[in-house]
Amino acid sequence: MRVLVVEDERKVASFIKQGLEEEGYAVDVAADGDEGATLAHVNDYDAILLDVILPKKNGFQVAMELRREGRATPILMMTSRDAPEDVVRGLDAGADDYLSKPFPFEVLVARLRALIRRGSSARLEALGFGPIAMDRLQHRVTAHGKPLDLTPKEFQLLEYFLMHPEEVVRRTTLLEKVWDMHFDPESNVVDVHVGNLRRKLRRAAGEDLLQTIRGVGLILRQGGHDAG
Repeated sequence: MRVLVVEDERKVASFIKQGLEEEGYAVDVAADGDEGATLAHVNDYDAILLDVILPKKNGFQVAMELRREGRATPILMMTSRDAPEDVVRGLDAGADDYLSKPFPFEVLVARLRALIRRGSSARLEALGFGPIAMDRLQHRVTAHGKPLDLTPKEFQLLEYFLMHPEEVVRRTTLLEKVWDMHFDPESNVVDVHVGNLRRKLRRAAGEDLLQTIRGVGLILRQGGHDAG
């Protein structure tokens, strides 16, 4: 799942980003309201963590702008301004939940899971293909009913392939959807993670589910053979 964090305090943003990535989320960070609104327009996020006090455009303005344009992405506002009138203003602006700073990280993660769970009905909690089953909220994967141990990034890769079964996925698409916007496209880390995921799937499923289409990309499918 992909999350946008709009937070101008660099240390806070870095702490949230690192923690969420360890939980298996792909995370983009914006340092002001204008950048946050732009990213929310360009990308498809599962949730937005939005600070209230921001440079250029505050969180209330960002939320109202997104809602006016029909964006239904769940928004969790984060702020030290927790007076009742501020909470009401945030919710009226379009936020789905409100979290006062400082907060325990586990509370943030629990609120985030709850937001995504009750968000768009199009965002399925469970995904599956052949012998592979994934619980997106609990971050669990099984193959033939047995647990499959994946790293957070392998989980994100598999999640994307499960959302696009039997479709050819290009490397550039994986860079855009699974890695954050600052990732170096020349790095071979994508190929390393894909290779590790492919081997784990082959061992657990008993067949080569993740196959290469030479010169094009990768595809999640059953049967056939690897063309790479």
